[in-house]
Amino acid sequence: MKTGDQGLVRKINKSIVLNKIQTESPVSRAQISKITGLNKATVSSLVSELMEEHFVGEIGVGLSSGGRRPTMLFFNKNAGYSIGVDLGVNYILAVITDLQGNIINKQKIETEETEPEIIFLKVKNLIRLLQKEASGSPYGLVGIGLGVPGMIDNNGLILFAPNLNWHRVDLKDYLEKEFRLPVTIENEAKAGAHGEKIYGAGQNISDLIYVSIGIGIGAGIIINDRLHKGSTGISGEIGHVSIDSQGKKCLCGNRGCWEMYSSEAALMDKVRPLFPPGTRISLEMLIKMAMENHHGVLNALDQIGEYIGIVLTNIVNTFNPEQIIIGNRFAVLEPWLRKPIQRVLQQRLLPYYHDSFELKFSEHGMLSCALGCAAFSIEQFFSESRVTVV
Repeated sequence: MKTGDQGLVRKINKSIVLNKIQTESPVSRAQISKITGLNKATVSSLVSELMEEHFVGEIGVGLSSGGRRPTMLFFNKNAGYSIGVDLGVNYILAVITDLQGNIINKQKIETEETEPEIIFLKVKNLIRLLQKEASGSPYGLVGIGLGVPGMIDNNGLILFAPNLNWHRVDLKDYLEKEFRLPVTIENEAKAGAHGEKIYGAGQNISDLIYVSIGIGIGAGIIINDRLHKGSTGISGEIGHVSIDSQGKKCLCGNRGCWEMYSSEAALMDKVRPLFPPGTRISLEMLIKMAMENHHGVLNALDQIGEYIGIVLTNIVNTFNPEQIIIGNRFAVLEPWLRKPIQRVLQQRLLPYYHDSFELKFSEHGMLSCALGCAAFSIEQFFSESRVTVV
């Protein structure tokens, strides 16, 4: 346990000042002093340090309330950059952001192979491409975060990714050796939850569940503003909750997993009889048909929505969240999924539960995971100079 020596107190105060500049800028030294209760001399000294470290700059003068006009401060969001990667089952989406999470550039490629060696190379090449955007900044690229559709332990080891057929894959070690930078590997649903909490629909919400629905299904759980990872880091595998004891065989080895009834793969199975054999069906094709009121597609979406509603009922009963966010590929299906989901929730939930939470669809859609991963790296970068006061 650390004691409150002068060094620790100064570090705490510096964290507070930086946080206020990040959230309140443009802001003056006098305003920071008033907001935080720190004396003006302390604030000035800490601001000078932050300016030397390139995190803070001066933007000019503000309005005076009497006396000399104050110099305004701003947070230098371009002092460094972070890369976040969403490693999907059939795609890789990567973004590079500034230190406030604004996307500077993004790249997406489609993938067919799932062999680790092939995917590793593609991920490395995408990161190299985006890394060029960070050149010339004081800190350059500060870290890399990746979201993977599978079970990730607390050390970043990919234990099992059923839709990729990966077992005990160490992507973290590979990338850290390649880039000599901190690398964070996390489950894609947890990363999506973090992205929506920091930058999207979940801002100012303390308790939320982010349900990622794509080829597979996972959940990111935030309780009291903190991402809940479980004792070994593998919480949230909601897609493998059994909803039919004698149901379809899942890639995880179980039967009747929710993933087999509500995922993108399940939707494709439902609509396949509507097309000639061998037709390559895409989600974009189904959206176009739904917009044209194709009866078969609308019926399939309605059934998928009902299955989603059934499991969301169980989630609400278990966690009593303020908000549930549906994200990943299915976020774009809100016009056709919201009504059947809400119909089931209305039928099955007690009013005490139904009236206490909000159903949202992701504000960032496919980008939530990559943004959350970039945010993990930014937070790790700042954690070296910050102190969290609990």
